[in-house]
Amino acid sequence: MTPDEPNRADLGKDPARVSGMFDQVAKGYDRTNVVMTAGNDALWRAATTRAVAPKRGERILDLGAGTASSSASLAASGADVVAADFSPGMLAEGERRHGHLRNLSFVQADATDLPFGDDEFDAVTMSYSLRNVNDPKKALRELFRVTKPGGRLVINEFSTPPSPLFRGFYRFYNARVLPRVARLAGTNGEAYDYLNESIAAWPDQATLSAWIREAGWTDVAHRNLSFGIVALHRARKPGSPS
Repeated sequence: MTPDEPNRADLGKDPARVSGMFDQVAKGYDRTNVVMTAGNDALWRAATTRAVAPKRGERILDLGAGTASSSASLAASGADVVAADFSPGMLAEGERRHGHLRNLSFVQADATDLPFGDDEFDAVTMSYSLRNVNDPKKALRELFRVTKPGGRLVINEFSTPPSPLFRGFYRFYNARVLPRVARLAGTNGEAYDYLNESIAAWPDQATLSAWIREAGWTDVAHRNLSFGIVALHRARKPGSPS
């Protein structure tokens, strides 16, 4: 595959293909997201930041950080934030935009084999990226491992709208409209074909909550945003903070 040829990931979620696909869309990624979500991405990011509730002096992992928009939002609290992603192209774009923030660092990382020690972080979070991991249950266990006892988990991910009527409209939009919008925005439309497929194949809110519990987390809860287009999942690692 040549550097200019669109990289098309599939539901096999081969890490190299998924990473390569995100490398190719990195430059226009944020712009395309604004267009596709009609600006709701900013509202979802703000909700995620509130759920993480970062505090000055805490150490927070933003896994699947992409261009680090969510990481920068967390870092505004004064917490020390690590933006981790397996796409070097996305990290490079994030560092270009937000590298001036002294309390934000960038690490290339595989979600299923994190390069961090046990009990390192006060909070861990992922936004719209757990779905792209080839073994999401293992990623949830890795997040559990690197979180301090009493620490917090926040997962914001595309989900299943509860209303059958709205769910039908949403699936039509994802299948027919979203890739065309991506192409008009100057982005690899085939990447957004994959996005639609990955959303359609992703489990609903109750199933993801069960996966989180299986990984060892407690106090598992979620709330829907934008009629269930995305769901904000929260949990805690058992134990008391040191």
